Amino acid sequence: MSEITAISEKIAVDLANTSTPVAVIGAGTMGIGIAQVAATAGHRVKLFDIALPAASRALEQLGQRLRKRVEAGKADAQATETLLGNIQLADSLSDLADCVLVIEAVAEKLEIKQSLFRDLEAACSPSTVFASNTSSLSITAIASALQHPQRMAGLHFFNPAPLMKLVEIVSGLETSPATLSILQTLAQRWGKHSVTCRSTPGFIVNRVARPFYGETLRALEERVATPATLDAVLRDAGGFAMGPLQLTDLIGQDVNYAVTESVYHAFYQDGRFTPSLVQQELVAAGHLGRKSGRGFYRYGSEQATPQADFAMVGPGELPQSVQLHGNWSALEEFAQLLTENAATLKYSGQTSPFACLDEVTFMLTNGKTASQVAEEIGTPVVLFDLSVNYQHAPVIVISSAEQNTVPQTAKVIRLLQSLGKQVIHLPDYPGLLVMRTVAMLCNEAIDIVNKGVANAADTDDAMRYGVSYPQGPLAWGHKLGWQHILTTLENLQRHYAEPRYRPMPLLRHYAANYSGAKC
Repeated sequence: MSEITAISEKIAVDLANTSTPVAVIGAGTMGIGIAQVAATAGHRVKLFDIALPAASRALEQLGQRLRKRVEAGKADAQATETLLGNIQLADSLSDLADCVLVIEAVAEKLEIKQSLFRDLEAACSPSTVFASNTSSLSITAIASALQHPQRMAGLHFFNPAPLMKLVEIVSGLETSPATLSILQTLAQRWGKHSVTCRSTPGFIVNRVARPFYGETLRALEERVATPATLDAVLRDAGGFAMGPLQLTDLIGQDVNYAVTESVYHAFYQDGRFTPSLVQQELVAAGHLGRKSGRGFYRYGSEQATPQADFAMVGPGELPQSVQLHGNWSALEEFAQLLTENAATLKYSGQTSPFACLDEVTFMLTNGKTASQVAEEIGTPVVLFDLSVNYQHAPVIVISSAEQNTVPQTAKVIRLLQSLGKQVIHLPDYPGLLVMRTVAMLCNEAIDIVNKGVANAADTDDAMRYGVSYPQGPLAWGHKLGWQHILTTLENLQRHYAEPRYRPMPLLRHYAANYSGAKC
């Protein structure tokens, strides 16, 4: 048995013994949250902050929040007091000498973190494992300050740490497999779902998630719809937990913009991550979202919640004939909906799915405008946007070709409304919004796998557990069919004539070799 293996096994045993102390440095929102997670698991936690009064206030506020839960009947009194008793304040770094694990959650400044870990290495045992909660800095760069960088890794929790399931375990260039194994075991004992990745800009979540914000911000810049309508498209039609604009208001426009800018510069100004001028203006104005009372929305007791703009059509005829063509296996729920209330002829086939609603061609967007498609096929066209589940989604999003007559589009809207759906009728926008967003998420997730940043399962899990996506991007792409994802991006790239939408090499390989469903 090697010396490093023996040490790692001893650390694993020590961490299994909850009487062994762990340390958390930084008593901000993330630091006190991580301390709560460790204390809940039964560990003695030493909480250190360079400003001791700040640490004392953070612990006092945690006690107030948890005891209110007891008063409300939502928590056990004895368990709460045990948890709070497990957290002790440390006066200096030397007080952390007996800790087998130290988790840092201080300001996102490389120099500050490097200096801190130099001091910790001098104060702690040679077997102590060091972890950083950084969300954006290189673990390799932080660990370069250590004489023994193999014992350093990223341990990135998500806010709020006690509630969010995901932890990203990030390997720097020198991080040892033993260190990763120790942190994986610990995360499991703490009730977290861990994913492992290499230290690259944004890790998994903050990199893959950029298009979720970026595509809606672009649509807002292009005056496609109001913020409330765009949020409804992603939330109520797409199946995401929140709309991108309301989520950035919650996160803080300054924080979200800074992450995008950091990833953009870290990837040498790659167009995939270009920050939004609209968001930059909000930050410049101090309209940071909920915390400032105004962002994309206004907040306050007297402010009415803005509503999405839904299509309104008067009474009139429904399509007399609904014919389904092609392979609808990827859109099976929608096919079932369309066949409910009409005399239907259903055709099977291996071509991309489309419906004929009388003379109108009705199909999933593929990155072209409805007017382009109408010009190519010679019929009126209505395109619909992607949804994670058409049966359960309360909203369906469409666009119509300029060649359509008003009655032709109206009868499609009436059909969808007759199925119990609200309809958002967007301008003729290529790729609409959910489809182009998911295509970009798939593209980024595929590149992470291709470059060995993380495996496919961890990449999908990171997005489901870290930001509550309704489906992992890779699973979604497989269900839709990789060729449809590729076609959507190629059409968007032609439309904008910019590299933002360039398909990744592995996506082209998947489209050529792994058909998945046809869409």
